[in-house]
Amino acid sequence: MKQRPSFPAQLERAGDRPVPAVKAVTKVQALDLAPAAASKLGRPAPVVGARAPARTVVPARTPAHGDFAAVRTNMVAKIAAQGVVDATVLAAMSQVERHRFVDSALHAQAYEDTSLPIGLGQTISKPGVVARMLELLRKQRPGLLGRVLEIGTGCGYQAAVLSLLASEVYSMERLRGLHDRARENLRPLRLANLHLLFGDGMAGFAKGAPYAGIIAAAGGEAVPQAWTDQLAVGGRLVAPVAMAVGAHTQQVLVVIDKTARGLRQSVHEAVHFVPLKSGLA
Repeated sequence: MKQRPSFPAQLERAGDRPVPAVKAVTKVQALDLAPAAASKLGRPAPVVGARAPARTVVPARTPAHGDFAAVRTNMVAKIAAQGVVDATVLAAMSQVERHRFVDSALHAQAYEDTSLPIGLGQTISKPGVVARMLELLRKQRPGLLGRVLEIGTGCGYQAAVLSLLASEVYSMERLRGLHDRARENLRPLRLANLHLLFGDGMAGFAKGAPYAGIIAAAGGEAVPQAWTDQLAVGGRLVAPVAMAVGAHTQQVLVVIDKTARGLRQSVHEAVHFVPLKSGLA
């Protein structure tokens, strides 16, 4: 197998072994962000926990984007002040340059704890919400997650953060325009363990199952059966779900753990995500 070429903006994880790419599959177009040729996806046993990388390497900055290190550090400090305590999540948030994933006119707002438009009626989630969901997904365990499925790639920001927290990430997007935008945003980072899929996220991606973790960036009235079917025993799913709160309906974060005895669900804080939809557009 050829050595993957390095790249100045690569987000490295010391001690992490290279992960095989995924080949395009029927009805779902898969994009491998690494330059090596795609290979057929196997079905190894899920790894819910793995050894943590020995150190964290900050990617090189591109002068054209300016020096955002100080404001990014301040953003992470605010996230910690909000109650996120998982040091691994905070370290990953400090590495990924959020301004790379929004229009240049929004760079000044990129490190504020706010959602921002990314086109096609979609938004990039608040950094604090991203960090909180990733903390819930990790269960604050030491080491890396195994294989993770992300529903709703959007502009690719959360997928980039996930790539530092998991051994392998499959990220699905149903909107062609956003899929293409995420591809362009992520291509310079050469994340060998991150694969973008253009397909219906409500159906999940059975070819990559079972997953140690599944995380959704869109909310429906229920968690699709396909997601829980594709979750590994010992795995965890985090998603926004609409629930009745008194006379109103409100989105809340729902965590589902899959155990040998079945599914265990817990409900967390209120959130606001775009609606979960099926089909391609």
